[in-house]
Amino acid sequence: MLDLTSALYLGLSHPSGSLGTWDQLTMGRPRVLDAFAEDARLTHSLARLIGCERAALASSTLHLFTDLFELLARQSIALHADAGVYPIALWGAERAALRGAPLSHFHHHDPDALADALRRDDARGRRARRPIVIADGFCPGCGEPAPLAAYQELVSQRGGLLVIDDTQALGVLGERSRRGNGLFGHGGGGSLRWQGVAGGNILIAASLAKGFGVPLAVLAGSGARIASFESHSMLREHASPPSRVTLLAAVRALAINRHAGDALRSRLALNVQYLRRGLGALGLASIGNAFPVQTLIAQAGFEPARMFRRLHAVGVRALLTRFRCLGRVGLSLLLNAALDLSDIARVLRAFAIGLARQPAACAI
Repeated sequence: MLDLTSALYLGLSHPSGSLGTWDQLTMGRPRVLDAFAEDARLTHSLARLIGCERAALASSTLHLFTDLFELLARQSIALHADAGVYPIALWGAERAALRGAPLSHFHHHDPDALADALRRDDARGRRARRPIVIADGFCPGCGEPAPLAAYQELVSQRGGLLVIDDTQALGVLGERSRRGNGLFGHGGGGSLRWQGVAGGNILIAASLAKGFGVPLAVLAGSGARIASFESHSMLREHASPPSRVTLLAAVRALAINRHAGDALRSRLALNVQYLRRGLGALGLASIGNAFPVQTLIAQAGFEPARMFRRLHAVGVRALLTRFRCLGRVGLSLLLNAALDLSDIARVLRAFAIGLARQPAACAI
């Protein structure tokens, strides 16, 4: 079975023999007391990669967002979430809402809608509440980056904060230059690098589980904000730090990224381009632009659920998805750099077989 359901975009899997040896898996005491030696090395490397002053680690974005929004809810805040934001960030925001913070949603990737929401807050007498805007850096559903600069400008006008879930972009997107460095840019630092955005009123939360293949999360931002998070974090007080083996895998992933990341991203881009051209030749259009998540929604002669079953029957495993921004079921193909063009050709042949078996349209 050819599996196109994995979000390990760079194809990094970290087999046990690649991680060396360790004498202790976990500490059994909270992070506030101690950490493995790799922690400081990783936080420094990740902050520099992402484009922030400082970073902190957690076992997952679920842990991070729960903790972060618990802390933010101690202030007078109003939460505004992009309607397409990934659910895990929303779960954290909903925790703040339980503490009394108003939570609203604005139209996906729409700065004007956010501006309207902020004006409504003013009209409701919430001007004193600090706005916290929550968005994904990149949406795999529509294949578009969020307008982060516009969001940042709006929150800056009110002394607010932009919280970005950059899990999809970290490891895939990076800094762009005039010289050009491929579809995904250089370095894999994520959305801030890709869009050239920076500022002390931005917090980046991201999992390394997709681009870098490591179940570890990072929170990055200004030195003062991360220091404050570390000083007041309930997670660091009550939970152990990430396991030693997870940290070793992250160290390995960042080393691979430094030495071979751009080559892996180039191979990934080639796979995406080949698939999109092949689908086009079959008369199909996928959503996703150049990103490794390619989604096909219902179109002439194509029905996602039927094609899902037919692909599976000929040995290709895909995903039926419902992205918030699309609002309907699609068939998603997740590509990675471990695939080669022969794999993509096999997928295209499977589509051709599936299309050939579609029932003919009835004449009226």
